[in-house]
Amino acid sequence: MSPQTEADPSGHALLPGALPEQLRAELVAFRRDLHMHPELGNQEFRTTAAIKARLETAGLHPRVLPTGTGLICDIGVPDGTPYDGPAMLALRADIDALPIPDTKADCPYRSTVPDRAHACGHDVHTTVVLGTGLVLAELHRQGRLPRPVRLIFQPAEEVLPGGAADVIACGALDGVGRILAVHCDPRVDAGRVGLRAGAITSACDRLEIALDGPGGHTARPHLTTDLVTAAARVVTDVPALVGRRVDTRSGLAVTWGRVESGHAPNVIPQHAELAGTVRCLDIEAWRQAPDIVVAAIDEVANLHGAKSEINYVRGVPPVVNDPSVTELLREAMTARRGPESVEGTEQSLGGEDFSWYLEHVPGAMARLGVRTPGERTVRDLHQGDFDADESAITVGVELFTAAALLDAISREA
Repeated sequence: MSPQTEADPSGHALLPGALPEQLRAELVAFRRDLHMHPELGNQEFRTTAAIKARLETAGLHPRVLPTGTGLICDIGVPDGTPYDGPAMLALRADIDALPIPDTKADCPYRSTVPDRAHACGHDVHTTVVLGTGLVLAELHRQGRLPRPVRLIFQPAEEVLPGGAADVIACGALDGVGRILAVHCDPRVDAGRVGLRAGAITSACDRLEIALDGPGGHTARPHLTTDLVTAAARVVTDVPALVGRRVDTRSGLAVTWGRVESGHAPNVIPQHAELAGTVRCLDIEAWRQAPDIVVAAIDEVANLHGAKSEINYVRGVPPVVNDPSVTELLREAMTARRGPESVEGTEQSLGGEDFSWYLEHVPGAMARLGVRTPGERTVRDLHQGDFDADESAITVGVELFTAAALLDAISREA
């Protein structure tokens, strides 16, 4: 596995050529192994061990995070030596899976763990960063890596408010000047990436509500608190109220995922529970969201005589791509695959804790195409039948490798 230098459309002679077939096959096998053994957030011990072992085989010195899962690995920095050189580029991957069953049929690498699946593509993200690390380590041995690069394998992205905060607290961004990530996109063909400067995801918080009343007979709702009606009004009225208390362009939205109350058709219950998410396109409106949402819930609950207990769980702000770092990704992808390999992308209402890194350093996330070209089946993330065209792994490695080299060149120019 020794990448060769080749010329490219941008004239950057440092860019390596195509990945060796042996490495491509190894990365596909590594991804399939992760796919078969998914682990939930903060439980990724096997995944962490597999990444660590492969990096060590390449002569690198990964450091497992104090939390016990996830790891950091520097390339081009002598082991045990404090780094005080020019700010390095970081590449981040998330390593956890989702608590849903893998429903793919006739798939030899489907999940072997009941009710666990890599249905968001984190196994692909992890393999892309690992593969990039292997290529960059070889370039460093050849004296062709101009600047150190840090690999970040982050646990618990799917657990609000995300594992990014713990990783940052461990010093993952010390010495880092820019950070990159990819996210699988089943709406984009493999071989292409979607880019967007500015907000590319939305803020996402979790909302849990308990409503209480004295209960009673359904024959006499006027003598008690009609708790089911109160819950129904919270469900229907709160999203409308919230939408009228901020600029509508902010996209602040409350959506319910769970409503539970009662046990008998003729008994007005004493307790109801509601849970949902709060999403927002605009970071300033997101900062105001807890006060706005809680006030709306209290108003509606009080109007119907219900006592409310609200647990507003702060999640993640939007991922806001830095324009210059987004342009770096565009230049890197164009250099490797040509200008037709880049397309624009819309802001998603999904949340991503990569946003926490961007509170500290500039960075950007690209949408990595994983749809097989010509496929007509419409798939989505967080579904049990999610899968990726594995040629996307090579594309991701090429993108990150080129970005790491071009970043060093551009900042030395």
